[in-house]
Amino acid sequence: MADAVGVSRSTVSNAYSRPDQLSSALRERILAAARQLGYPGPNPTARSLRRGFVGSIGVLFTSQLSYAFTDPFAVRFLAGVGTATERHGTSMLLVPLPKEQVDARRAVENAAVDGFCVYCVADEEWALDVIRARGLPYVSTAVRDDAAADERFVGIDERAAAHSVAAHVAGLGHRRVALLVDSVLPDAPAGPVTLSGFDRAPHPTTRGRLAGFADAFAEVGVGWSELTLLNAPGNSGHAASAAVAGLFDRPEPPTAVLAGSDVLALGVLDALARRPGGSPPVSVTGFDDVPEAAAAGLTTVRQPAQEKGRIAAELLLDPPTDAAAGHVLLPTELVVRASTGPHLRS
Repeated sequence: MADAVGVSRSTVSNAYSRPDQLSSALRERILAAARQLGYPGPNPTARSLRRGFVGSIGVLFTSQLSYAFTDPFAVRFLAGVGTATERHGTSMLLVPLPKEQVDARRAVENAAVDGFCVYCVADEEWALDVIRARGLPYVSTAVRDDAAADERFVGIDERAAAHSVAAHVAGLGHRRVALLVDSVLPDAPAGPVTLSGFDRAPHPTTRGRLAGFADAFAEVGVGWSELTLLNAPGNSGHAASAAVAGLFDRPEPPTAVLAGSDVLALGVLDALARRPGGSPPVSVTGFDDVPEAAAAGLTTVRQPAQEKGRIAAELLLDPPTDAAAGHVLLPTELVVRASTGPHLRS
């Protein structure tokens, strides 16, 4: 290109990266020669290698790309990430993880990013190992007690938040209770599952919420083995409906369902509304307080989804010098609405 136009290589480079350094006529002469030679312009990948950074952060989440656009909490979280990336003049790459770990590992290894927000990964430790091996920074949204001092995370006290809503339900007199969560066991179908303890759930967020539910009912004499555990793979209303199918036809059905997300809780409310002959008196709770929760009168735990996304990206793009400042716990609030009420004893 430089030889064809009769200028230096740096002048050709300036035509693309610093056009203000050239006259309009010279820049147009260079671009015209580029078109004639079939040169499309600088390769962005090669440019990123030279600069030492890509200009993009990756967001790791479940295997379904559509989840990022359909799950109301994920949408708000990503909006928060977007706010931070815009401010820093960078971009965001969504990295869904295939179900097979070999493929998922390859996705993390090959993602062209400067760092990762680990948003929703079933058993995230292996993913963190791959990220560490690449020498890239990361921020997790799962709060872990064993996190190293230099690790960064932003999240909530899942156990305490779940305890608050479970204690509310227990205080209303409910003792026959079902706990409905997303993918509590890998590859398990929708419906009842058996888990020896809440600590056996693979996802740290699920473990925390199940622990909080269990704590509150243990305080009123209901042990873990007395709670009905339901699996809802995919965190969808359809999965919730499938998980509770036949549940309320039992001789002694649960009088309350505590869901690990508002999406699942709303699915339960829809399933109850569709029952022939009307719905039994069942209290239902959710988690997150997505916009649809208020319209449905759903009792839930409110957490700041968009703020969580914004802070996660800020910790990645503008890391604090104080390691302790990289451990961020956000507030939660129990929001009581019409979907919960006193247990009506028969």
